[in-house]
Amino acid sequence: MSAIIFPGQGSQYSMMALDFNDNFLEARNVFEQIEDITKIDIRKIIYENQQDKLNQTQFTQILIFASSMAIYQTLIKQIGIGIINPEIVLGHSLGEYSALVANNTLSLEEASKLIKIRGDLMQSAIEPNTSGMAAVIGKNAEFVDEVIKKNNLDIEIANDNSPMQIVISGLIKNINAAENIFISNGVKRYVKLNVSAAFHSKYMNNAQSKLIFEIDKANFKSPDTPIISNYNAEINSDLNIVVDSLKKQMSSKVKWTESINKLEKMNIIKIIEIGPGKILSGLILRISKKFDIISIDKIADLEKLK
Repeated sequence: MSAIIFPGQGSQYSMMALDFNDNFLEARNVFEQIEDITKIDIRKIIYENQQDKLNQTQFTQILIFASSMAIYQTLIKQIGIGIINPEIVLGHSLGEYSALVANNTLSLEEASKLIKIRGDLMQSAIEPNTSGMAAVIGKNAEFVDEVIKKNNLDIEIANDNSPMQIVISGLIKNINAAENIFISNGVKRYVKLNVSAAFHSKYMNNAQSKLIFEIDKANFKSPDTPIISNYNAEINSDLNIVVDSLKKQMSSKVKWTESINKLEKMNIIKIIEIGPGKILSGLILRISKKFDIISIDKIADLEKLK
């Protein structure tokens, strides 16, 4: 019993997936196709990172998606999906789009168009330098939510990443004001994140409405494999529910801890993380020790599956 997972924003790094591009035609084809669709020189940005474009949301999201798909397509051609035979797919935020390509709900072209628009919308959703995010380390979502309510903090839980890492979103003034409150309540660390806006919060509502308009124009197909959606952490194979969950994702909490707990209840044994970095593998180890986790980030990692 296995699951395939895909990373989201924050997993990017210079040179990611370029070893696949340099050695496998399948990977090069993916990069070329997405570059043609989006008119973005993806590999040049990954290689040179001029003006720190790698960390600018309107570029970051499509770069991570392209890298994940290049690795995924190489894996499929070199190893074969039959060897992996996943019972379920899922992804963290942006990674949900990669998962929807992996289970054939979205084509690479449709997903690329949506992610390009998604990145642009999230980058420009709110006036620059007015909102942001912070990681609360050492406490679970229930604790963080209790502190928020008890102190009437105008912030929201954006990502329930693990029982030891919760990410909050809000205006920068409110993120700053909350720091001492959380520290005084016993959190280990309070880390302000280098992001352009308060993702997965009410500040994404207008951007989400615009994205929904684009999602409604996209061509979706019934999933070949069920997906656990970020919005509700439920196992979904009904296309209407899958698409509706995707529409609500941008301004809602990413229920990652609940999603991994759902995998445990499914008796999933092996989890394969496909894409840049190993962030999700690290988070999962903080949620449960019951999985055999493999990260496919470099060419050498393919040997783990053979």
